[in-house]
Amino acid sequence: MGDKANQQPGAAGRALTADRPSDIRNVVLVGHSGAGKTTLVEALALTAGAVNRAGRVEDGGTVSDYDEIEHRQQRSVQLSLVPVEWGGIKINLLDTPGYADFVGELRAGLRAADAALFVVSASDGVDGATRMVWEECAAVGMPRAIVVTHLEASRADYAQMTAVCGEIFGADDPDAVTPLYLPLHGPAGPDGHAPVHGLLGLLSQRVYDYTSGERRERDPEPDELALIADARNRLIEAVIAESEDEGLMDRYLGGAEIDLKTLVDDLERAVARGTFHPVLMAAPATDGARQGLGTVELLELITGGFPTPEERPELAVTTPQGAARPAVTCDPAGPLVAEVVKTSSDPYVGRVSLVRVFSGTLRPDETVHVSGHGLEDRGHEDHDVDERVGALSSPFGKAQRTLGRAIAGDLACVAKLTRAETGDTLSSKDDPLLMEPWVMPDPLLPLAIQAHSKADEDKLSQGLARLVAEDPTMRLEQNKHTHQVVLWCLGEAHMDVALERLRTRYGVHVDAVPHKVSLRETFGTRAAGRGRHVKQSGGHGQYAICEIEVEPLPPGSGIEFVDKVVGGAVPRQFIPSVEKGVRAQAAKGLATGYPLVDVRITLVDGKAHSVDSSDAAFQTAGALALREAAAEARIHLLEPVAELSVLIPDEYVGPVMSDLSSRRGRVVGTEQAGSGRTLVRAEIPEIEIDRYAVELRSVSHGTGRFDRAYARHEPMPQLLADKMREEAQKGT
Repeated sequence: MGDKANQQPGAAGRALTADRPSDIRNVVLVGHSGAGKTTLVEALALTAGAVNRAGRVEDGGTVSDYDEIEHRQQRSVQLSLVPVEWGGIKINLLDTPGYADFVGELRAGLRAADAALFVVSASDGVDGATRMVWEECAAVGMPRAIVVTHLEASRADYAQMTAVCGEIFGADDPDAVTPLYLPLHGPAGPDGHAPVHGLLGLLSQRVYDYTSGERRERDPEPDELALIADARNRLIEAVIAESEDEGLMDRYLGGAEIDLKTLVDDLERAVARGTFHPVLMAAPATDGARQGLGTVELLELITGGFPTPEERPELAVTTPQGAARPAVTCDPAGPLVAEVVKTSSDPYVGRVSLVRVFSGTLRPDETVHVSGHGLEDRGHEDHDVDERVGALSSPFGKAQRTLGRAIAGDLACVAKLTRAETGDTLSSKDDPLLMEPWVMPDPLLPLAIQAHSKADEDKLSQGLARLVAEDPTMRLEQNKHTHQVVLWCLGEAHMDVALERLRTRYGVHVDAVPHKVSLRETFGTRAAGRGRHVKQSGGHGQYAICEIEVEPLPPGSGIEFVDKVVGGAVPRQFIPSVEKGVRAQAAKGLATGYPLVDVRITLVDGKAHSVDSSDAAFQTAGALALREAAAEARIHLLEPVAELSVLIPDEYVGPVMSDLSSRRGRVVGTEQAGSGRTLVRAEIPEIEIDRYAVELRSVSHGTGRFDRAYARHEPMPQLLADKMREEAQKGT
């Protein structure tokens, strides 16, 4: 926090290990796309000595060499781990994507971390999605700090941005979000923008000058000292308000000088408790420089103020069968409990699992138990198997550095866990345990696909299985009604990455096709039909005649078959054949090829032949009778209706309700859902919300989310139904 001696950086090119959980800090970087998270990670790695001045690691690549898709799209699409060392402390930096489509990677980072750095651009501000993540972290008490980036932008205003952060992140307690430093500006350039070249420490009252490319500490000039008087007083009062020493505030208000060590210790304890959220600034190093602006101060905050894994609350566990077990703590000697927070595929190594160890010690070549995560509805099997752990490594860009072990509180990559998927628990094979899985967003954007060629069709099943094993936010559906293979994604970018990974990683080329919803047909009026199947062509002939009556039933009734034949007109052994025939035809559909539902079909009469009648003949006659009845009746096309629950900030209620109405939606109610949020409940045809995951994001500026559940099928408007029939006829 600017008051400590400059610490020695960790050496580059070696695997970083920790002997005690107290020597580990796990930090996730959160912020919108383009806020500068990856650039900040690279700047911290340079300052910590993990990379050289060219931004390269000794064994090749850079810290941002993670995924070819990321290079092509110029944005992060997955969680990345970069371990660095500062002052003997191992810091696991978890860089998360800022784009909403990859929120699953963000949640994995939050699960693996013990504290969060919220990265905010001085030129772009704070978006709604970042604010929502802040509230989620607040709900679980995760310690947080704020880093302001892009100070070099012409419209950057640090003072204004710290005020904005105070308003947004400090809504409940504005004094809890306070800057630790003020910027020192150099001469203004031709555009009038004055670059930041140093920091003024509010507690230490020292200047940290980065003009030379490395931090130099000096006493402030009198005019510089005057700049910080008001801000320093506000910071000291905020820190003392968080102090456990109840008499400290009285002494301060009485004019006593509070020593620096007391203030720093109280500040660090408040940060670790998650009750105080300091604001810092950072910028990447200039060409040839070894340290970026504010990076030393940020590393000092992480090592001194962020909690150790030992300070994490006890972890609840059960057996895989659900029996309660004693909670575990962060103890390297305790029972092994680790979790797969990310799964990826390496073309040379195979499947690689990023694992957070919560208890015990994970070692290479030992056998562990893999317990499943309960996402069968998304195409992920529950697991309850033993597997042998492969090599342990610590990632850095594309390089993997071998680890001899991973103790409680640490993260490591594990090779060759062929059955483990994201969200699975690793534990001792002699004492299997299971962690409660974290909440994953429900994928609500459908992508219907088909193999591009016969060769792709042969590889499709395996490719899709590996794809969803990596990403628990993706759901694979084999729709039995529409006969489509559907990948449910979080958004268009998520969809694009899925298709690219299928092609580049697994060699499977697929084509996107229009997604179909499960429509139904029903009779709108009573009707009768006669099925006559009579053929004589040498040998045994075919003879079956049946007469049926069809009447509509209430929604949800399904299909009823009633036998009212008298006098043996249809022999008893062939009545089940008629029923089988009409049910088979109902499943195929009549007017548009969609299944028939909610009707009563009554067999009233028929004829048989003592020699030529058969089971197959009466099945055919039953189907013909149903088709004839449909030709004389009015057939309704039924569409599925979903119950929609949309959670949005209050200011977007009007636009969202108008948008739902334009989609034939019926708003059935609204209710307050916490401070400044409204839950809108509506019923809406599913055909109208195929792309709602994308469109709600646009209407609500990325702040809305929704859930959907099937409600029922109901008649489609006549004009739309006629259009569907025309399209069905063209396709036949």
